[in-house]
Amino acid sequence: MKSWKNEALIIAAGLLLLGVMVRSGIVEFKNRERIVTVKGLAEMEVPANKVTWPLVHKEISNDLSSIYSNTEKKNKAIVDFLLENGIAKEEITIEPPQIVDIKADRYGNQDVDFRYNSTSVITVTSQNVDKVRELMSEQTELLKKGIALAGGDYQYRVNYEFTGLNEIKPGMIEEATKNAREAALKFAKDSESRLGKIKSASQGQFTIYDRDANTPYIKNVRVVTTITYYLKN
Repeated sequence: MKSWKNEALIIAAGLLLLGVMVRSGIVEFKNRERIVTVKGLAEMEVPANKVTWPLVHKEISNDLSSIYSNTEKKNKAIVDFLLENGIAKEEITIEPPQIVDIKADRYGNQDVDFRYNSTSVITVTSQNVDKVRELMSEQTELLKKGIALAGGDYQYRVNYEFTGLNEIKPGMIEEATKNAREAALKFAKDSESRLGKIKSASQGQFTIYDRDANTPYIKNVRVVTTITYYLKN
């Protein structure tokens, strides 16, 4: 009889302990499900450190040899202008001219004054952005030599780039994470909670774009981090 009572007491104690553990587990589970998800933004303005400058000139003629001769003369004059103004030879690329035979186009206008239309491109690719921008404002020197550079074609627009992203990444991620935590702390305070550990975190893609249409040589770098924190009572 005594043995039976002891067993009953042991079972009752076990059930009580199990109940406490289950209750504690449910409370812990509920607490861990109280979360807040916040985003942290970091932005930085940086100067472009690479520029691609296409210098485009055109020729029209009925004689291919004339086009070739004039193209060679203009290419030399443009390259000389660049070299004399501090552009390195290895930064200059001369593309073969693109020649269109208008009369060979069955759908084109056959009644034209000039049969051949040639487009020549000399490209400057440099990390000396300030020097190239300075030369852009001195293109009148080429006009004095009878060379008119073509403009307005989107295909041949000047392109500015920023290639130093790896150098600024760590600092920007740190700033974005700090801003996210500040937002989470504010939320926790307003909800009368305490901020717990991080449940999950993800880093958004870095984006680089022109600051505005008038200053494409100044870039805006942006990143957003998303972090989920646990909340505690």
